[in-house]
Amino acid sequence: MKWLGVFGLVALSECLVTIPLMKVKSMRENLRESHMLKDYLEKYPHSRAHMLLEQRQKPAVPYEPMRNYLDLVYIGIISIGTPPQEFKVVLDTGSADLWVPSIYCTSPACAHHKVFNPLLSSTFLVSGRPVNVAYGSGQMSGFLAYDTVMIGGLTVVAQAFGLSLEELGSFMKYAVFDGVLGLSYPSLSLQGITPVFDNLWTQGLISQNLFAFYLSSKDEKSSVLMLGGVDPSYYSGELHWVPVSKPGYWQLAVDSISMNGEIIACGGGCQGIIDTGTSLLTGPRNSILNIQNLISAEASNDEYVLNCNSINTLSDIVYTISAVTYPVPASAYIRKDNSHHCYSNFEEGINDQSDPEIWVLGDVFLRLYFTVFDRKNNRIGLAPAL
Repeated sequence: MKWLGVFGLVALSECLVTIPLMKVKSMRENLRESHMLKDYLEKYPHSRAHMLLEQRQKPAVPYEPMRNYLDLVYIGIISIGTPPQEFKVVLDTGSADLWVPSIYCTSPACAHHKVFNPLLSSTFLVSGRPVNVAYGSGQMSGFLAYDTVMIGGLTVVAQAFGLSLEELGSFMKYAVFDGVLGLSYPSLSLQGITPVFDNLWTQGLISQNLFAFYLSSKDEKSSVLMLGGVDPSYYSGELHWVPVSKPGYWQLAVDSISMNGEIIACGGGCQGIIDTGTSLLTGPRNSILNIQNLISAEASNDEYVLNCNSINTLSDIVYTISAVTYPVPASAYIRKDNSHHCYSNFEEGINDQSDPEIWVLGDVFLRLYFTVFDRKNNRIGLAPAL
């Protein structure tokens, strides 16, 4: 079936479930305001957490990577169990599993978050299988369980999820969310586990096998996740469809990255991952350093600072994808904090030896472009966000 003419129908209430998202301060912002960011970055230098590709080969302990741990800022509310227990989770297109803290967690970090109590849920089932989630400054160790999960009024039965027993490192202590709900392909999930979105589809809870994100740049409360349909009032023009080049991550081919009509990165083409769980725009070290130089950003405590007047003078940086241009203006790739200091939203990404030209298009990009994640047709739809 062609999509033309269909999207006007999927906004009907019986076809589309809309889940409000909250934009909250990132861990980086919290640490900076507490004058703790410098010490933290010295202790846990940069987010080099993607050693997970090697760890995934270890047979007994499955791992799931969490990227860019300082800048996860959009969260939604879900509930687990019967009766429901609520949690704030990052809705993350860069991972596939669901996990939250448990009452059995003895780490100080768990004391700062909601914890799941299996004893209060009549639908809880335990598997005993170990689960480990690694991130740049530590890891969560726990076990796998099954229970009812509610998201946007939809109830998924017997959903597998991780419960923490131990959370090592400072990361979770400063995080403003309790856990993570992954929305990538099942190939990134723990072996044999069906992710939440796949269960929404197989259990007949959504009418189309797709979801969409609108991340607002206007205020903290108007961002939404749409399940099973698309509301065209959130974007302008038409959706441009791009095939997923490597199902697993929501990955696509990028033609080039340019500024003032000149290619500044990704000259021979590269791969990009559309990731709601990453706030910034990341890429290979040399390319990112070149961009920082072009925008006159100077390194300071593992960040890149700029003159705030640059927001009004610097040109767009343009991602070209399937021959369509997606400009990112200086007002998007430069962020100003509450103290009126300005920082670059470009950051060196994880070094993936199998594909060194991987870029991540995080929330900086997604605030500009409404994005549809179409599992049925393995494609991504992009249009200017309103």
